[in-house]
Amino acid sequence: MCLANTAETVRKRADQEGLPEVSRRALFAAGAGVAAAAALPDRALAWPSWPRPRPRRLQDLTHVLREGFPVYTLDAATRRTLVSVEQDGFYIQEWTLSEHSGTHMDAPGHFVAGGRKTPEIGPHELVAPVSVIDISRRVARNPDAMVTVGDLLHYERRHGRIPRGAAVFMYSGWEERVGNSRAYKNPGPDGRFHFPGFGLAAVEWLLEHRTIRCIGVDTLSLDIGRSTTFGVHLTLLGADKYGVENLANLRRIPARGASVFVGVVPWEQGSGGPCRVIAQW
Repeated sequence: MCLANTAETVRKRADQEGLPEVSRRALFAAGAGVAAAAALPDRALAWPSWPRPRPRRLQDLTHVLREGFPVYTLDAATRRTLVSVEQDGFYIQEWTLSEHSGTHMDAPGHFVAGGRKTPEIGPHELVAPVSVIDISRRVARNPDAMVTVGDLLHYERRHGRIPRGAAVFMYSGWEERVGNSRAYKNPGPDGRFHFPGFGLAAVEWLLEHRTIRCIGVDTLSLDIGRSTTFGVHLTLLGADKYGVENLANLRRIPARGASVFVGVVPWEQGSGGPCRVIAQW
């Protein structure tokens, strides 16, 4: 909306609501202030001259949550407009979705009776150094590929020990399929999905030999798609750790040296929930 229209809207509402003249003048002055700020050159709106923090790079690791985003079970998200700016003066949508839609967290309570729910995940657990395990070449040949103990050891030979309190994320390149639900799930003649994930042995090794915060994947599930036992979920969440599914852009962050923030929605009694995942380095 242009500034002229904004001022006109303020004027009309002031007239309709019978605001006293002093309120009108204040409103118009505020509008003029916005207009003046918009007219200033960029440097006039720059940061103050006091010392600033060292510049850092940021990368969003989150998919846009849209209608029809692939989900493992239940129905895909739907939305509708409740009110619009044109007709009602403001805009609100209504969404219908499961907690495990889009880029989201699996809290321990997702698989473990009595396990912690989303509001019980502490803020200190949502920030972690990230280690990216790249298995994309193997996945290009085999969609059932999984992160193995060998992959973790190979990572440490190249990049050093997985940090204490790390988020260990699998990069498989599978996110390129996310626009096509069938291709993303990749069902086979056996009736099972076929996409990569963590192997159980790798998760057991991480829990036994490293101190991690969570694991994450760029697919629909922490387990490989054809799993029927969900051993990775049961083992990881049973150890009171959490998982993150449907990550994006992992190829755009360094294998080591970044930190990640998992901004989960603290749903009441949440078994997990959509989250905004941001990497910084």
